[in-house]
Amino acid sequence: MSAEATDQAPFGRRRGLPRIDLRNLRRFSRAALLGSASRGRLPDAIEHVAKVHRVHHPGADLDVLRKAYVLAESSHRGQMRKSGEPYITHPLAVTLILAELGAETTTLTASLLHDTVEDTEVTLDQVGEEFGEEVRFLVDGVTKLEKVDYGAAAEPETFRKMLVATGNDVRVMSIKLADRLHNMRTLGVMRPEKQARIAKVTRDVLIPLAERLGVQALKTELEDLVFAILHPEEYARTRELLQAHAGRPDPLAQAAEDVRGVLHEAGITAEVLVRPRHFVSVHRVGLKRGELTGTDLGRLLVLVSDDADCYAVLGELHTCFTPVISEFKDFIAVPKFNLYQSLHTAVAGRDGEVTEVLIRTHQMHRVAEAGVIALGNPYAPTEGVDAPEGERADPT
Repeated sequence: MSAEATDQAPFGRRRGLPRIDLRNLRRFSRAALLGSASRGRLPDAIEHVAKVHRVHHPGADLDVLRKAYVLAESSHRGQMRKSGEPYITHPLAVTLILAELGAETTTLTASLLHDTVEDTEVTLDQVGEEFGEEVRFLVDGVTKLEKVDYGAAAEPETFRKMLVATGNDVRVMSIKLADRLHNMRTLGVMRPEKQARIAKVTRDVLIPLAERLGVQALKTELEDLVFAILHPEEYARTRELLQAHAGRPDPLAQAAEDVRGVLHEAGITAEVLVRPRHFVSVHRVGLKRGELTGTDLGRLLVLVSDDADCYAVLGELHTCFTPVISEFKDFIAVPKFNLYQSLHTAVAGRDGEVTEVLIRTHQMHRVAEAGVIALGNPYAPTEGVDAPEGERADPT
């Protein structure tokens, strides 16, 4: 299921996207291979995953992650990636990607074990006995999903097969997407023709899946990685453009400061961020607009507490700046099919430069970035004491 490991990544990868440092993984893996951690203590290799997980789910049970890692590491021991990395670095990296996106504990447990049934002597029954039927179901779904022939049929038929293989559980698909992202990040040691084949499947099947599930953080990085492999010349030109602008003053920083001033004066509490476009987005905007300016290379993101504040921010921006009405879209009143919600607008500042602005709540932003992963376990209770902290279907 894995690809080969390397440390390559596109220039300018957006801050905040999940990425594990493979140099640290080597250190973590060596520490784990020297011997098991004492009972109840987290092995060094899983400790970073656990810390990230606790940020999103403070009450999570980490002991199950420890047990899953110990089983995965011992089962995969002796298996190597073509890069020379211990194989355990792959499920660790996949699990960290999901932890960064806020996946719940059951998903992370299944992620650590997602290759054990296919690639080792561990059986589904053993997984079920040790970790419960839910983890067994997820691991089985990922194993079946790996057997789907992505290139054998048109896209709708491929998606139908994927749904059947996963038992309609979006958590299985989430693990598959994180698995593919890590494999795409570590594709550099493969032959160019194999890189191209995997990139085409990613473009035709996995990226549309990420879009349908609303997992923009995975979708955008997958798009950039595919872009670099399948369109190296356009990728190089986009890279040069971004490098050329990197040393110049950022007009979006001044625009952000102007917006902060307007909202502060209006008494609206908001976080205003500059949100750089990823490679494919810059390329698409360039095809649409021709020569790009500094404000075309990103957008402003305004985060507020509730829906009413979103519209209050919109009113202030349209009052204090010149709005570009054709750019206004209300995805809060009418969300996209993949749960995405946000207000989109564009305004012209004092110098006439047009700045695009996204306005959303913090919860909307979580869902925009992580999609279904941000919603947690779809089968967990949503009310009452039976739903452990960090395991609810609609976490606050």
